[in-house]
Amino acid sequence: MLYYALVFLIVGIIAGALNLAGVAAVATEIAWILFLVGIILLVIHLVTGRTARVP
Repeated sequence: MLYYALVFLIVGIIAGALNLAGVAAVATEIAWILFLVGIILLVIHLVTGRTARVP
């Protein structure tokens, strides 16, 4: 999840450098949403304290 957020952030930065404002805005908005979802999932994982099951 955070990987995709980083990819969209890089796309947004490149689009901003090429003066493509619409593409940059959409890419950075998607990156921000994915980042927040990733952080929320991380917090939920840490709060529940679950570990991986080993068969």
